[in-house]
Amino acid sequence: MQTKTKNNEALPKATAKRLPAYYRLFKKLYNDNVERTNSQQIAENLGVDSATVRRDFSYFGELGRRGYGYETKTLRDFFSELLNDGQETNIALVGVGNLGRALIHYRFHERNKMRITQAYDVAGNPLVGTTTDDNIPIYNISDIKKNLANDDIETAILSVQSQHAQEATDILVDAGIKGILNFTPQRLSVPDDVVIQSVDLTSELQTLLFFMKNKD
Repeated sequence: MQTKTKNNEALPKATAKRLPAYYRLFKKLYNDNVERTNSQQIAENLGVDSATVRRDFSYFGELGRRGYGYETKTLRDFFSELLNDGQETNIALVGVGNLGRALIHYRFHERNKMRITQAYDVAGNPLVGTTTDDNIPIYNISDIKKNLANDDIETAILSVQSQHAQEATDILVDAGIKGILNFTPQRLSVPDDVVIQSVDLTSELQTLLFFMKNKD
């Protein structure tokens, strides 16, 4: 499901990707006892131009007042609700290799209410059948449909080897998963009611190196 704008249009993907950054900024400003701010100050904090900030905010109606700016508490609460930050989100992790183990220990819940509560891998992984130090059970992937039927989990992180990505995705979809954060470089095929967000670390690093090389 796409977030709709004030004119009932789909929110542009580039704007949607900036929403967490806006939320983090307004949380910080509020915690720093800054009562209000403006588009120029927001832009400087996020590394974008002020016109982009005003355009992003315009999709949601009147979030501020001309000549006054934006109230940090109001905008913090607005983005919190928009991003469902007040809701507990349990996540399943599929693929407990080097990256998967790092993700298991990443403290999502210290920053918001997202947390990995289950992990999965194939039977050949010696970690299957064990529990992490944070009490996260690691199951055989063959058990995922049975396990998820008894849990409120609709989100999964995929960190398997590339050649197994689509197969694992099909298993997740069959088990009722509606959102997948994909850490493989594979382009995944899913039904229309399933959302994929891909994070290709190699591509991100190559992009960084390109900008470093062409900085001047």
